[in-house]
Amino acid sequence: MKLTDRIGQWSTKQKAIAAAVAVVVVGGGVAGLTVALSGGNSKAKVLPSSTSSTATPTPTSAPAPAPVNPLTGLGAPPTGPVIGVKIDDTANGRPQVGLDKADIVYVEQAEGGLTRLLAVFATNKPTVEAVRSVRASDPELLSQYGRVILVASGGGGDSLPTLDKSILHGVIMDRGGPGFSRDGSRSAPYNAMSNLAAVSSAVKADSAKSIGLQWASRPGLSATPNATSVRTQVGGTPVEFQWDTKLKRYARVIDGVRQNAADGAPIATPNVIVQFCQVTVNPGDVDVEGNPSQYTHSIGHGRVAVFRNGHRIDGSWSRANLRSGTTLRDSKDRPISLAPGGAWVVLVSTNAPLASS
Repeated sequence: MKLTDRIGQWSTKQKAIAAAVAVVVVGGGVAGLTVALSGGNSKAKVLPSSTSSTATPTPTSAPAPAPVNPLTGLGAPPTGPVIGVKIDDTANGRPQVGLDKADIVYVEQAEGGLTRLLAVFATNKPTVEAVRSVRASDPELLSQYGRVILVASGGGGDSLPTLDKSILHGVIMDRGGPGFSRDGSRSAPYNAMSNLAAVSSAVKADSAKSIGLQWASRPGLSATPNATSVRTQVGGTPVEFQWDTKLKRYARVIDGVRQNAADGAPIATPNVIVQFCQVTVNPGDVDVEGNPSQYTHSIGHGRVAVFRNGHRIDGSWSRANLRSGTTLRDSKDRPISLAPGGAWVVLVSTNAPLASS
């Protein structure tokens, strides 16, 4: 007999019970209601419950991985501002002080075929020497890091006005910026020093964020060619690195000699990125000998060769605009990952030579 037919046969008392227990039927389900309505009749059928009294466990998700330093792929994200420093890259400025403590170092063309370094510090804030002048292309390159600090001794032509119009916080020695001193053992202009800890305390700026670089300890390099040496040219200056299996880094080599910082630490990096860029003459900044500065365009796209773990990965780089980071992709359009520990980025012209073996 259907339940609805049975309800029609119930007595007034049974119907009253039904009304009373309807509000508590959720806990006991349909079976509890049927027993109650039967008035204790042992022959009453117990309908199967449509609900379970056992709580359903809440699924748990795996904990999110701990954040890492976006500029090295190692350790926790650093605190305090990111600081870019213009550093001399000639024999008069070597050995550099503090260069081995940088997270990322750019090699760029200045004027007269010479190179200059833009070193980026976030993990460490050492004293750095020899600090040199800014170039007009530096704000474009460094703006992908955000509203960070650019330390320089000065700047000629349109360099400082370009910096002033940018999002960067310029800390300039010629303008009385904080943290500067002179090294009495060297001659000017190769003796300007900057205490980056003092700069970090004096100037508020953005901390480290991702600039598009990806890090991985095991990238799968079996299908890539070996490359234990890297040789290219920036302007008229040869740039060379050699893979050191003991250090597991590429050591910088100049005129056949491996380079060290002033404290004896090797100038070496887990990754060398050779980035082919458009380089144009900047007539707004000409030195005392009549040599115009060179402007390296870091927004756009082009070829790239990444060297890590003694291997070479060819692909392309791209950067959409001033505030966006730089992405690296291989020939199959897959992201190129870097070995954790930082990088040197060699900004070469589109027709620059590149050899590896």
